[in-house]
Amino acid sequence: MSLKLQKVKGTLDGISPLIIGGAVFNTQYNDNPSSMPVKNLLLTAFQNGINAIDTSPYYGPSEIILGEALSELISVDKFITRDNFYLCTKVGRIQLDEFDYSPNWIRNSISRSLSRFNTTYLDVVFLHDVEFVELDGIYAALKVLMQLKKEGKIRYVGISGYPVDFLYKVAKSVRNMPETGSLDIVMSYSNMCLQNVTLLNYYDKFIQDTGIKLLDNASILSMSLLRSQKTRNFHPGSSALKERCNELARILRNKYNVELADLATRFAIRMWSDKQGRTVIGVSTISELEDALKQYRLVMSRQQDESDDRLIKFSQKFLGEHFNETWSSGINHDQGI
Repeated sequence: MSLKLQKVKGTLDGISPLIIGGAVFNTQYNDNPSSMPVKNLLLTAFQNGINAIDTSPYYGPSEIILGEALSELISVDKFITRDNFYLCTKVGRIQLDEFDYSPNWIRNSISRSLSRFNTTYLDVVFLHDVEFVELDGIYAALKVLMQLKKEGKIRYVGISGYPVDFLYKVAKSVRNMPETGSLDIVMSYSNMCLQNVTLLNYYDKFIQDTGIKLLDNASILSMSLLRSQKTRNFHPGSSALKERCNELARILRNKYNVELADLATRFAIRMWSDKQGRTVIGVSTISELEDALKQYRLVMSRQQDESDDRLIKFSQKFLGEHFNETWSSGINHDQGI
């Protein structure tokens, strides 16, 4: 099989518009993630222009599974080399209610990730879900990551989490700190989707006020909320929000012959691409990846704009008070920033 892939630029602006998300390679989303066709899924993604992977040690076996698949593609099948893709992971979140932002753990976790991926460097490392950690701990951990960046083990440093306002305040506050300086990248999830556009409203503030170079949008189906199938049990949204989205999915399917997940995918990609942001997609199968690519191409061709505009307006009006509804995440940072 012949495959020619371009060497990535290495800079953040070289990351492809779509990024493969690693959260699905975990029992939270799939009963047996080890049986998933990860190698072929990655190969298909690379062949279709996707050049970045995002994961975390918190996602169970995700790093291990991805690392093994990449090793096969590199050393066994020789389809790719390390300079054909960006590797993004996270640090600091261990289990649901367990975090460790200490310098020793940061270094140990990065060393483990490097070993799992059989690489000498990670392109991007995020502090994972910073809203659960006190500010002093966040700042101390960022200092360690910046030192690892100087050592060449990390190329770019960022933070991830859910509450957009808190992410913005942290990113803005470290900009003038001598031992950290501006972050390179920030990621939020479920905040730039059909149901909630908070991240979109903050985009200009992030770029202008914090000095970051890239703002990533993850979980464009809001952790399974925006689809016809039942929302995952772990979803933290209110029962009223879940029921409203389920009802919306039924109406779109029965009255308009439109799948909510497809409409939501096109909406998120379209709005975020217009801002030059990057979108993380979670796909478990080749067919799911191919459908996501299909929706992306429809967005890029602008063929669906007019019909989508009507359905988007209807959907967000139908959501009513649940449009831009959020849920509590993390601790209360009363001390302010």
